[in-house]
Amino acid sequence: MERCREHVRPALVEAVARLHPWTGEMAAYALGWAGPDGRPEPGGSEGKGVRQALALLGAEAVGADAAEAVPAAVAVELVHVFSLLHDDVMDADALRRGRPAVWKAYGTGPAVLAGDALHARAVGILAETPGPHAGAAVRRLCGTLDDLVSGQAEDLRFEDRPWHGPGAVTPAQYRTMAEHKTGALLGCALALGALLGGAPERTVTALDRAGRHLGLAFQAVDDILGMWGDPQLTGKPVHADPRRGKKTYPLLVALSGGGETARELVALLSAPRSLDDEGAARVAALVADAGGRAATRDEARRHLDAARRALRDTPLEPTAARRLDALFTHVLDRTR
Repeated sequence: MERCREHVRPALVEAVARLHPWTGEMAAYALGWAGPDGRPEPGGSEGKGVRQALALLGAEAVGADAAEAVPAAVAVELVHVFSLLHDDVMDADALRRGRPAVWKAYGTGPAVLAGDALHARAVGILAETPGPHAGAAVRRLCGTLDDLVSGQAEDLRFEDRPWHGPGAVTPAQYRTMAEHKTGALLGCALALGALLGGAPERTVTALDRAGRHLGLAFQAVDDILGMWGDPQLTGKPVHADPRRGKKTYPLLVALSGGGETARELVALLSAPRSLDDEGAARVAALVADAGGRAATRDEARRHLDAARRALRDTPLEPTAARRLDALFTHVLDRTR
């Protein structure tokens, strides 16, 4: 991923430089390049870089030069950052990568504006891509944006649904939401790299499918880290998801099992007051005891296996395919 980041970084810097100075400053802060005063901040967290790496590897996997996929890598990275800025506002998440989220550092309105600017620049970059594939690339990215909005809409609506009973969210419904919210952009990253590399439609579609399964595995690991992750690594408070009352896969699996554990979980999660440290720790322990943590790990492995099958069934350049497989392993084993 570091190789891919170095390849993409100059174009990403150029894209941010084309923004209005204020939105560009917020973008640089979100990307980990600068502090809230706009000054360079060496060593800031730039995120995992998974999406931009997938775009470059998607091109290499179909025998193209990675340079052909740089516009795709920049576009998906900007879309990812834009979605984080807006998600943090909607979820009232005060921290991102161990420091104040953009809306906490600059204000809610400015953070929304910066996200809008990144969204527009992402589409513009693909539209300006030389060669015969720019139109198809823009259409694919716009379809992905539709998916992202649908996924986020469902995620927000889940917050108003009960923890048990006929209206409760099921693990299957959560999986559909996660495919739209997380899987779609990872699928788009791989597919765009292949598309700009001149791959046939069937190969582009297969790589999109692999990326979507990878995204579901990624989300499953995120859900584990949101409940049991090390805050020094995740940059978020311990038991972050149960504290927010967020419906995640481990919780939903634990609740679907019924019994005394599920009843205690419902009582804790439905209490009028927010969970304190003891209550959040109790929720995490109950979910683990009910098999929610193990089931979520199994969910991640299933989708990772499905992503790998999609790659095996598609003729790809061997070295790039091996690098993709290594990246897939990293997604399952990550700790932040």
